[in-house]
Amino acid sequence: MITKTAQELAIPVGVTLDRFIMHSQSAFPYATGELSQLLRDIALAGKIINREINRAGLVDIAGGNGTENVQGENQQKLDIVANIRFIRALKNGGEVCAILSEEDEDIIHTGNNHGKYVVAMDPLDGSSNIDVNVSIGTVFSIYRRVSPINEPATKEDFLQGGRKQIAAGYILYGSSTMLVYSTGDGVNGFTYDHSLGEFILSHKNICCPTNGSIYSINEGHYNSYPEFVKHYIGTCKEKSLSARYIGSLVGDFHRNLLKGGIYLYPSTKKDPKGKLRLLYECYPLAFIAEKSGGKASDGFGPILDIVPSSFHQRSPIYLGSAAMVEKAIGS
Repeated sequence: MITKTAQELAIPVGVTLDRFIMHSQSAFPYATGELSQLLRDIALAGKIINREINRAGLVDIAGGNGTENVQGENQQKLDIVANIRFIRALKNGGEVCAILSEEDEDIIHTGNNHGKYVVAMDPLDGSSNIDVNVSIGTVFSIYRRVSPINEPATKEDFLQGGRKQIAAGYILYGSSTMLVYSTGDGVNGFTYDHSLGEFILSHKNICCPTNGSIYSINEGHYNSYPEFVKHYIGTCKEKSLSARYIGSLVGDFHRNLLKGGIYLYPSTKKDPKGKLRLLYECYPLAFIAEKSGGKASDGFGPILDIVPSSFHQRSPIYLGSAAMVEKAIGS
């Protein structure tokens, strides 16, 4: 029997996320529904976080919490709220046996040892921008566990490497809330309709332009960047490319994914191994970039080919339109 891929299925723009998942699942005759349910759980948590963000100024959950996370970064109140909400949704969904979060040092066991999947996530990236009403986001990565079913998950479940991701994506909380994800067969975007309480397919089969006119980098660290990065920035200026840097990873990546551009977070003298976390920031966005026709590199090779050694490992990243990434790392 010949089956169609999810992208070949006649799924029109405007369908709900649940209906899209149902139709897409029919393209895989051996699918049993667990991954579909997991994606629904992530979408549900996204709806809840969207609500919390929209009322942050009214219920005193904006601003700093006065604590630090495992990364040594100041936690915002909404960092903690988002972490709790996503963990709760994934536990209650039953498909995830363990979670790795930016906010926690070690594996979070859900008690669902029968679950076939593990999730690595940054529950709320860019949360320091909440107080000034700038776009922020959630980033997630999904793996099929390699440890035995009905036993607790192990570190090996999370250290499989980027090529082993079976799905990844992000939720952008901005002028509208969007869920963008891929299960390896193209990239699709869903916009949240508040009146319906549903994510609606709005960006079908997203393709990152091969080239673009936007470069996104924090030029405040210019003097600390490697020489090849300085050279590339100079090239961008000579070509009068547009410098666009929000300071919110998901927001910057999303814009460049749709319009064409490159996001750069190089190593610096202060952070020689880079700043962004490999497992739950670099890997999932690199997955989305590659599945949409873009590229992602650490300056030496594809991000997805890096062999991970620790949960909170960091990496430089050059991410976005394929021609621009090639130019940047080849400069």
